[in-house]
Amino acid sequence: MEEPAGSETLLAKVAGTTTRTSRRNRLLANIALYVVAMALALAVSSVLIVAATEAAPFDVFHAMYEGSLSRPSAIGLTLDRAMPILIVAVGGIIATRAAMFNIGLEGQLMVGGLVGAVVALKLGLPAGAALPLTLVASAVGGALWAGIASLLRFWRGVDVVISTLLLNFVAIEVLSFALNKSWLLQETSSNTQKLPQSDRLEPAYQITRIGEQPGFSVSTGIFLAVILAGVVMFALARTRWGFRLKMLGMNPNAARAAGVSMAAVGGGALVMSGAFAGLAGGVVFAGTAFRIQPGYSANIGNDGLLCALIARRNVAATLPVAFFFGAMRAGGGFLAATGVPRYLVDVVQPLLVLAALLPPAVLFLWDRRQALRLARSEADSHDEPALIGAAA
Repeated sequence: MEEPAGSETLLAKVAGTTTRTSRRNRLLANIALYVVAMALALAVSSVLIVAATEAAPFDVFHAMYEGSLSRPSAIGLTLDRAMPILIVAVGGIIATRAAMFNIGLEGQLMVGGLVGAVVALKLGLPAGAALPLTLVASAVGGALWAGIASLLRFWRGVDVVISTLLLNFVAIEVLSFALNKSWLLQETSSNTQKLPQSDRLEPAYQITRIGEQPGFSVSTGIFLAVILAGVVMFALARTRWGFRLKMLGMNPNAARAAGVSMAAVGGGALVMSGAFAGLAGGVVFAGTAFRIQPGYSANIGNDGLLCALIARRNVAATLPVAFFFGAMRAGGGFLAATGVPRYLVDVVQPLLVLAALLPPAVLFLWDRRQALRLARSEADSHDEPALIGAAA
């Protein structure tokens, strides 16, 4: 008997409705998990704040709000803090898309800023050309530092996570060496006791700002960060290069069989992520810090890495996450003025990061459990007819 002509259309409509329902349920579950995780993180943070300082948690969170979002000048400071984190995070996503887990973003940022400072302070370039060349040199410095890990991976088979992590410590020593040698970056001073820091970058060589303190004021580098995020978002979604990165990250064997070179595409992604981290170092040097000092990177590279992990390889998601990290940094600086220790931010921030990472992990485990349960039920249904036939 033939099925009615409209049966296939009806089945398609039912399947579509079921799919939409499952997606809606998953979205609601995701939102509920985020709300619960954030509430738990804030509750634990409040307990730790009371235990460590006997301060009221409301006062601490209010102080962080005052320092990050309460007025135009605070919002400008938040954007300044978010700017390099966003650049680093975008580069981190490029590497992660190709299954190259770059843990060395902090060291690449240090080296990038160091190379940019050498170009800006030692070459005597004219003001109009100094800034773009400084940023380009910073990107090249970060790319070369990441290129060491790429070379070790494809020449000697060294794991990228290990090599990039260890290169962070090498970068710290390289920075210290450069800042303690007068023929490199140590400041030029008539004092016999010279500090291990570079000269201050002249205003003509700095990244320009919009607005003036005490009102809204922000570095124009924020536009560079957002434009780069938009370009990378388009390239990952709409170009052959983005498709190859995705293929390599999801199944390296299938990518190799399709003619995708792991050394060229994967190694190139690692080098490019280092270039973004190095560029962030140049932006910090020319946009906010204006001199190179020990620890000038201020853990920005690691925050960018966390931002990329929370965004889960989604460039668009790095924008709000980087803004959140910037607000945490800006608000944390305001805490010291209220008498509350600055290190509390270093406690609250990881808890909130864990809360942001918890829902995807819970959903992954739930999906895996459901898949195993479905596989067992299908295996049992296939075994039952065989058992009945054997009994007969």
